[in-house]
Amino acid sequence: MRRSFTWLPWVLLIIVILGFIGWQQLQKPKAPVMPDGVRLPAEKVEPLINTSRTGGVVSYSAAVKVAAPAVVNIFTMQKVNQKENPLLSDPSFREFFGNQFPDQLKQDPNENSLGSGVIVSPDGYILTNNHVIAQADQIIVGLHDGRRASAKVVGTDPDTDLAVIKIEMNQLPVLPFKLSGNEVGDVVLAIGNPFGVGQTVTQGIISATGRSDLGINTYEDFIQTDAAINPGNSGGALIDVAGNLIGVNTAIFSQSGGSLGIGFAIPAKVCQQVFNSILKDGRVIRGFLGITVQSVAQEDVFAPKQQGVVAVDVLAAGPAGKAGIKRGDKILKMNDEVISSASHLINYVAMQAPNSIVQLEIERDQKIMNVNVEIAEKKNQELNADSQYIPLPR
Repeated sequence: MRRSFTWLPWVLLIIVILGFIGWQQLQKPKAPVMPDGVRLPAEKVEPLINTSRTGGVVSYSAAVKVAAPAVVNIFTMQKVNQKENPLLSDPSFREFFGNQFPDQLKQDPNENSLGSGVIVSPDGYILTNNHVIAQADQIIVGLHDGRRASAKVVGTDPDTDLAVIKIEMNQLPVLPFKLSGNEVGDVVLAIGNPFGVGQTVTQGIISATGRSDLGINTYEDFIQTDAAINPGNSGGALIDVAGNLIGVNTAIFSQSGGSLGIGFAIPAKVCQQVFNSILKDGRVIRGFLGITVQSVAQEDVFAPKQQGVVAVDVLAAGPAGKAGIKRGDKILKMNDEVISSASHLINYVAMQAPNSIVQLEIERDQKIMNVNVEIAEKKNQELNADSQYIPLPR
């Protein structure tokens, strides 16, 4: 009887091994599919680093070799309407100088700008910052291998300062979106074209995540990094050591215009959402409440942080105004989700589909009540030009 069951432990061992292998396969990131059916590369898991015999990292060249070809330089040209110098229209002045006008009086009819972009689809779709290509009459993309191509604008999203452009090329290198989350202290690399000197790589760490209320964009959920980014890096890639796209570099905090070690990138999760929306609908559709809110004033610095936000302005013809929301109302929850800050509410509302109904739990005159609001569609707004933070110049 005992001999007849000697094979049982081996069968159980095989089942455990096969189960473990199957579990590992399920944990691997899935390859995302674009709205047009094109399959994008899956997020990489293994870090591409070179180490010394003692285990210390000596180079990130492997990650750079994978990611750098998918980062492009963007050159834009904009025609500038300038009035002719009045001296040039003076007949006696023209007779004296002929056609040899002083250089000080000549005006260049074009304005050139520089920026960066990230190839996110092998058939030529590129993510960049909206302020890089805004008002451009011509967009030229410079690839890592030296080729150049003219690009057209597919769609823009000023509220996140993102834009999608396309070049007519195929089988291009692509950076996969990293959607599995980031930790403060993770090593990151910034790739772009600072000051137009050519493609450059800088290294740092993630200094913070979830940065908001900075006054840079309408919707903010930034990754902060100390990797040096400068004018020209705008629209470039922030990658991890496995060669995944963590975010798109978009702004710096600086008093001089140069890097002070405080840079901001739009997370890959937001980038992918905007990219898919533009490809599907030609624009990003977001929800709108029609109110201006601010966080609750904290009078006692030792007391726990208060939840909720206060409505400081309500658009009478907006969804909230029509539903009866008034100035001074304290919004505590939306669809049972506790609201922790003004940016939390703004981002949550943006994710709601227009014409959907949401339930707000509000406090008015120390009384709790529930109000149903029909979400409207948000119209795009331009970037805040008065921000103390500097969107990376073109």
